[in-house]
Amino acid sequence: MKSKVRRAQDRGFAEHGWLHAKFSFSFANYYDPENCGFHSLVVMNNDVIEPGGGFPTHPHKDAEIFTYVISGELEHRDSMGNGSVIRPGDLQYMSAGSGVTHSEFNPSTNRATELYQIWMTPNKTGGEPRYAEKELAGAEKQNGWILLFSGDGREGSTPIRQNAQFLFGRADAGTNLSIKPEETLPHAWIQVVSGALSVANHKLGKADGLRIENLNAPLNLTINEACSLFLFRLSDNS
Repeated sequence: MKSKVRRAQDRGFAEHGWLHAKFSFSFANYYDPENCGFHSLVVMNNDVIEPGGGFPTHPHKDAEIFTYVISGELEHRDSMGNGSVIRPGDLQYMSAGSGVTHSEFNPSTNRATELYQIWMTPNKTGGEPRYAEKELAGAEKQNGWILLFSGDGREGSTPIRQNAQFLFGRADAGTNLSIKPEETLPHAWIQVVSGALSVANHKLGKADGLRIENLNAPLNLTINEACSLFLFRLSDNS
């Protein structure tokens, strides 16, 4: 197993007045040859959108897009006819497929919105666009993982167009989480949303990421401060 930390303070960034963005991977005008995605995971953006700011209608194609709201609200509209407000702790999924347009903006007049937007490449091109929302409040497992998205829809998860898994974890200080090896998904990315933990001789804090290549034995995460985090399980072929 090999592991490498992506520190929050080392991420790329962009300032647009209404948008304050941090990039774990190369994105837009930010390019880092050592951080151009990780297998099928290609975008890990941590955005703060000022009141009234947002992205006007724009297109996507052949991308699996996940948006998690940390604080504030995000209003979404798309060419599939969906229109909703994503609130803190909720997660939105859009598979762009053969093509979709959407807009997203902060509807508040006085409160900023913080979110993660995450993209995966699909394992097939085209197809009808898809849309789903996850309300995590009350659904997440305390001191455990919940499988949100997967390539095969196992355990009640939402199917996606990639041989991958997207899990959400929440744990109290002084507890532990475990990641077990899985032959068809040998690689993993951990993204700390809040709190702090220790894993594989690394200490991770808020917005730190950890890439793991070829997990071949159970991996223990020691929770140092009450923590919420994402876990992506990724395949060789992604």
